[in-house]
Amino acid sequence: MSLDFTGKIVAVSGAGHGFGRAIGTRFADAGARVFGCDIIDPPADYPADKITLTKVDLRDRAAGAAWIRAVEAETGRAIDVLACNAGGVAGQVFRPLEEVSDADWDQIMAVNLGAAFALCRAAAPAMKRAGRGAIVTTTSGAALQASLTGIQAYCSTKHALLGLTRQLAHELGPHGIRVNSVAPGFIRSNPASEAQWHSYSSERQRALVDGIALKRLGTADDIAKAVMFFASDLASFVNGQVLSVDGGR
Repeated sequence: MSLDFTGKIVAVSGAGHGFGRAIGTRFADAGARVFGCDIIDPPADYPADKITLTKVDLRDRAAGAAWIRAVEAETGRAIDVLACNAGGVAGQVFRPLEEVSDADWDQIMAVNLGAAFALCRAAAPAMKRAGRGAIVTTTSGAALQASLTGIQAYCSTKHALLGLTRQLAHELGPHGIRVNSVAPGFIRSNPASEAQWHSYSSERQRALVDGIALKRLGTADDIAKAVMFFASDLASFVNGQVLSVDGGR
């Protein structure tokens, strides 16, 4: 079955690589006009013909809101699908709680939680006027339990982002706007996850895969397909939900 998003406007944060790139590409292939933002410069093989990518530092909430307004201004209408995908560990690794600085804590809070809040806040007014919309957040298995990363701020922000998702589902639902979340398991999709994977011994790597019912790691495209489901009419009565895409733990 193929999903048709012809004529839809899709905005994807963190679209320069990993999940975001896969999400944007899938929507574009389904007919959508896709706008992405990221703090990184795109690689040489980036599908610029499919995703209009803008460099935005989403730690600056005003910059995130300005990007949303720019998309609305260029298209002359509300965004149909907002994929709040940007996030991560901001280059940090596990350290004991007493060694975590305020700056490191605040950085991950800004990237994972503040950015999604700012984008949703900016996109909501036009979605309300249109009487429709779908917002899909990317949380994590760390939104449901302790994180494999061990990074306190990362786990905290993913729990909080799931809370924001559920709260907005109730607030925006009466306006025809659905808000759901995809919670990926461990997937090698970006430099941070690659570094985490290679930090494990071969025994730990095998144990991680063996702990998955499907006996394989997932892919960025697996996440993109779940996001598309939530954004599609197949999920027209699904709101405030989290879908674990982890192969069965």
